Amino acid sequence: MTHIDYYFSVLSPFTYLAGTRLEEIAAKHGAEITYRPFDIMAAFPRTGGALPKDRHKSRLEYRMQELKRQRAKVDMPINFRPAHWPTNAAPASYAIIAAQNAGGGDLGALTHSILRACWAEEKDIAEDDVIREALSGAGFDPGLVESGLLTGAETYGANLERAVDSGVFGAPFYITDQDERFWGQDRLEDLDLHLAGKI
Repeated sequence: MTHIDYYFSVLSPFTYLAGTRLEEIAAKHGAEITYRPFDIMAAFPRTGGALPKDRHKSRLEYRMQELKRQRAKVDMPINFRPAHWPTNAAPASYAIIAAQNAGGGDLGALTHSILRACWAEEKDIAEDDVIREALSGAGFDPGLVESGLLTGAETYGANLERAVDSGVFGAPFYITDQDERFWGQDRLEDLDLHLAGKI
């Protein structure tokens, strides 16, 4: 079975704009996904990038133009300047890790629900009640928000190290078991073609 390591940040608008297309592509090709939320703010300076607040004006302007274009392509609601951004990404990331370990629900739906809460619903995804609602809606025990914190923290940190070691420098980032790397939600079509053996 083909395997995809999915590196993402719950703070990333481009990860939000990916929607559930990764899950649809994986299902189409019978691929398995390992969800690896990581601290993208810590990764940027380690991989040649800069924190958003430290970027040149030209990069920030381009980012906004690109967000508007990408949003229009997928016709998804988005607040380009959400009320609770940036926020602490760790609690939601820990919950996704705990849910992956527990199984029994829809991990793609959980991840997208958390991203949508931040980027379209003006919710603070660092708050337990917001995370509980996302867990429950995706078929997981909402109590996962309070359990597995140590494992979540350890895995979250390990995901960052693995991301840096694997060549990840942004989000979303997809790596197949053949070490084919795809950066950005706008490369999902390429991932689809790769899994089909066309590129």
